[in-house]
Amino acid sequence: MSSCKLIIRDEVNVKFEGLSVETRRKIVNKLKYDLPYARHMPAYKLGRWDGTKTYFGIGGTGYLAHLDVILPIIEDSGYELDIEDLRSPHKFSFQPVSETYWADQGKTWPQGHIEAGQPIVLRDYQYDVINKFLENPQALQEVATGAGKTITTATLSHLCEPYGRTMIIVPNKSLVVQTEEDYRNLGLDVGVYFGDRKELGRTHTICTWQSLNILDKKSHDEATMTLAEFCEDVVAVIVDEVHQAKAEVLTKLLTQNFKNCAIRWGLTGTVPKEAWEYQGILASIGPVINQVSAHDLQTKGVLAQLNINVLQTTDVQVFTSFQDEYTFLVTDDTRLKWIADKITSISAAGNTLVLINRIDTGNKLIALIPEAVFVSGGMKLDDRKEEYDEIKTSDNKIIVATYGVAAVGINIPRIFNLSALYKALGEALDEQRIKTMWKSGTSPLPASMLNDISQKERSITKRPNTPLQ
Repeated sequence: MSSCKLIIRDEVNVKFEGLSVETRRKIVNKLKYDLPYARHMPAYKLGRWDGTKTYFGIGGTGYLAHLDVILPIIEDSGYELDIEDLRSPHKFSFQPVSETYWADQGKTWPQGHIEAGQPIVLRDYQYDVINKFLENPQALQEVATGAGKTITTATLSHLCEPYGRTMIIVPNKSLVVQTEEDYRNLGLDVGVYFGDRKELGRTHTICTWQSLNILDKKSHDEATMTLAEFCEDVVAVIVDEVHQAKAEVLTKLLTQNFKNCAIRWGLTGTVPKEAWEYQGILASIGPVINQVSAHDLQTKGVLAQLNINVLQTTDVQVFTSFQDEYTFLVTDDTRLKWIADKITSISAAGNTLVLINRIDTGNKLIALIPEAVFVSGGMKLDDRKEEYDEIKTSDNKIIVATYGVAAVGINIPRIFNLSALYKALGEALDEQRIKTMWKSGTSPLPASMLNDISQKERSITKRPNTPLQ
């Protein structure tokens, strides 16, 4: 019987030596996935690429998370396996947390929170998520937006303090600032790294994966701190909205730059359904071990039960193309005046968030609703946060926001109404499906309830004067 060696290089990567080309090719084919967009790529059209992505190299390199797929093939091929483990030894001892973890330390909810001044008490599903992570140092949990993932992340960071630093990776700058605020409210030593704010030497660092990638590229400049120096003493990487890990850059960071990081936890409200996307997350972070759905949170009373009203306009114009029809739907003055009046009427029941997908639509709406403010990508983060914070004390505020700004877990407490203006055709809706979810006392809008909308303005209304908790 032939023998081969499995070399566990680090917390993510493995290398096999002594395997025949035939056996390696079997593993490559087993971990090969078709990419749906491949047919549009020049390399595929020219026949230079087969349109697939594989998670095992023909030279014998692969990922630790795929051993359950690789080892049966090696065993069936008649090999005896020797193992060489090069990982550094780690000893982590975490005690389970309870709902009073923060309350026992005298922490209270900050001003502006619906429970301001009250002791911070973790909900049952929150400390359950935390304890499951503590039992599984490399894992992913699918937790619906609105569940309070930031307080969960902060608790995990605090628990890791005796062992070293933590790195919290979020998808955009807005979430960096939002997460930083929650960490500071809990008294944690936190810094951020993005744009012109580069705070070093903190116990916990919040950053975007884009900032890490830029730093990695600049590491070749002797005058610039390397990414390795920046990540020194980091024992835990926590990735929020982990479905972004399907991006090649983030996968590279997690499997190369953070390859020796023993604790890697991921949180997301959406686990990719495509196999090739999920395998990348599995390789770089770990398996899905738990799910907390939006339906579960609604059943518990954490998220609101929604009252959904469909307001359909009768438009009899004839258009020669989709673009002409779409332009009419989102810029026609008469139609937008009707929508503006309706939004003003709805806002009498409480604070209202209006979602649009074009800048010119937003500009027209705020011209028709003088008391409204328009939040888009062009607004500075501080100004955006100021408008969001005003919701905490206002009762009839109207915020008009683009889908892009509101797409990833914005934290706007006390939103009572949502009005969403959609594209005209169902096919186009898939391009800009709402992914907006409310955190910390707000409510998610299930995407399944938003399909097949043509020439409609949909208003989502909560019972008046009742916080979306």
